This record gives sequence, structure tokens and C-alpha cells, in this order.
Amino acid sequence: MLRVYILQSADGTYYVGQTRDLCERLRKHRLGLGSKHTHDHAAPRLVYAELHSDLTTAIQRERQLKGWSRAKKAALIRSDPRTLKALKPAFPGQ
Repeated sequence: MLRVYILQSADGTYYVGQTRDLCERLRKHRLGLGSKHTHDHAAPRLVYAELHSDLTTAIQRERQLKGWSRAKKAALIRSDPRTLKALKPAFPGQ
């Protein structure tokens, strides 16, 4: 199983990623080794995660979320379906 996840850094920025081992990936992010974004933006914390059964769907979902606006990601994190549906994606088809 794979997880697509969203981290929020201390400065409020979001990072979207996917991994097979969420605990290990979070550990690397917290050490500043997970990505350039989390290296540059301190104290990432997990704010959202979902399971996917295969790599193709996980990568597609990661790309979809990366294309969403900050407001749409926030609505997903809050589990706010009304706002989520009302917000347009940053890119068509997202």
C-alpha cells in the first residue's frame, strides 16, 4: 500500500508527496532529508494522508493534489466537501 500525504510546515506552506513507508518518510522530512521543500521549511507535520493500492494511482493523485490551490488543499485537510467542490483546480482537469 502507498500513501499520498500532505505536510504543513511551521510557516504554513504545504508539501504533497507519496510513499510506501510513511513513518520513515516523515522521519526523513523532519531531519531535512526528505525533500528540498521540507529542508527549507522547518517543522513539517502530517496534516493529511490517504491510502492507494498501486503506484500508478498514488502518483496520479499526488500530481492532482500538487495542482490544487492552497485553499483547495486546506478544504481537503478540513474535510470540507462543500468548499472543496466549489473551488476550481489551479490547472484544468485537476
